[in-house]
Formats: sequence, C-alpha cells, structure tokens
Amino acid sequence: MPNGILPLYKPRGLTSFDCVAKIRKLYHTRKVGHSGTLDPGVDGVLPICIGNATKVVQFLVASGKQYQGSITLGFATTTEDLDGDEVDCQAITRPFSATEIDAALATMTGEITQIPPMFSAVKVNGRRLYDYARHGETVERPARQITIGRFTQRQAATYDPERQTQTIYFTVDCSKGTYVRTLAVDVGKKLGVPAVMSDLTRLKSGGFTLAETVTFAQIEAAVANETEETLLAPIEKALTAYPQVALTTELWSHVKNGAWLLPEEGQQPHPDANTIVALTYQDRIKCLYSYRTEEQRYKPFKMFSVD
Repeated sequence: MPNGILPLYKPRGLTSFDCVAKIRKLYHTRKVGHSGTLDPGVDGVLPICIGNATKVVQFLVASGKQYQGSITLGFATTTEDLDGDEVDCQAITRPFSATEIDAALATMTGEITQIPPMFSAVKVNGRRLYDYARHGETVERPARQITIGRFTQRQAATYDPERQTQTIYFTVDCSKGTYVRTLAVDVGKKLGVPAVMSDLTRLKSGGFTLAETVTFAQIEAAVANETEETLLAPIEKALTAYPQVALTTELWSHVKNGAWLLPEEGQQPHPDANTIVALTYQDRIKCLYSYRTEEQRYKPFKMFSVD
C-alpha cells in the first residue's frame, strides 16, 4: 500500500473532499485524508496524506499557511466571497491610499480574535454553521484566537470608477483555523466600507509550497507509468518542527513496545511539558514521544511504525 504525503495542487471548482475521492481511486486505497479544507473557489496547496501518513494529518493541519489574494471594497455578500448573495453596497467615491490600506492591514497582525463566518464548517451544538445559514438561522459563534504573522499588500490597489469599487491585493501568513474571507471583511470594517474576498490562492501549507505541488494531470500520467509513489513525500516532511533522536537497535526494540524513556535518552537539555521528540531508527521517524513532568519520563505520543 502506498504511504506518504502528496502535495496536491487543488484546482478551482473541486471541493477538498472531491480531491480526496479522486486520489482514493488513483492510488487504489481508502486510507486518504487531507490537511485543511480549501473552498471550491480557492486553488493552491492541499497536502494529501495516504496510507500510514494519515497519522500525521494533525501535524500538517497545525502548521502555518500562506495565501495571496484580493479584497474588493464596495460591497459585501452572505458568504464573504463572490459565491454569496450581495447584502450590502457602498460606492467607493474616493480610493483609499496605500498608506490607509497598509495601516488597516497592520492592525490585524499578531494575536487577534476572529469570529468564524456563518458559511463555514465550524460546529455549534452539533451542527455545521453552514447548515444554520442555509436554513436562514443565526446562532452565536464561538470566537477563536488566531495568529497573523504578516498581512501586506503585494501590489498597488486598483480602482474601478465604473463600479466604484477598489481592489486590494494581499499576501498573508496565518495560523491554522484562520478564515481569510473574514479577514477580508474585517479589513473593510477597519476602512468603514463593506468588503468581500474576491480571489484566493494558498501558497504554502504543511511545509509545502505551490512550486512543489503536483496536478491531477501529472498524477494520472504517473499512474499510467506506474510511478505514482515517486510523487509522495515521506512523513518526515510533516514533522520538521521536532528534534530528532536516533535510537540504537536495542532501544528501538523497547520503544516499539511502548517503553518509557529517561530524560537523558531524549537528548534535550531542559525538557518540560511542551517537549516532544521524534525518535528515528535507520534514518526514518518511527514515533513521537512527549515528556511528562510528573513521571520525569518520555512517554509515547504518536506511533507511526513498528516495522
């Protein structure tokens, strides 16, 4: 069975689940999962985990992401992007200056609080928010803390005198759980006008860049040549944040059965409750161990392979 991470280029027009379904057929396995939903109208990097690599989905999801896109000022929609119905409109009679736009974007960097949009997959009382929205219902949405590392203009904003709208072109580095659609709407609020996300591409996710992605056409060609497994990255790609500790054969024989490790065996100078190490054997990561301050031992956190 194939095992690894496929850095897929998700085209527009497909849901993330559509992509998973296609990969299942191409790789002839049901054991497939993606690492962070992309809306149908968004393209870009969508890492797909296959086989044993599905065990690292949570680590890919936790990684930061980078997007580029555009925000159009002058109207708003139900979905916060161009797929929804227009719910507000205000002519932009005087284009905002680059200085004004930069100032608005700057106020939204660092640790900020975000309210997920109604048209999203967040669950409230067991139901997806989009289910409430489609039935015309509203519900209190839980605020979440996100981190915006960078939110800047990537080129000069443009003004459409006929439609009386202005479009901002941005790049954003953000943490997991960030709704870029909502960032777009909030930029409008900072400037005092309705706004909508009018374009979006994911440039980075799970340690992969857009340049590293493969298209469905490339995957299909590889399948025809029986080389589809060469497109897969190892699970190590998802675990670069953790220090690696090489195990001896004797120690690996204990670890694969769940043995605890002494502080010195984890090879970290001052381990604490946040310390996690990646244990390797024969140059492959076999598992993650976390340090438990109560027991002063490393204990199994995530096993990937016992072979």
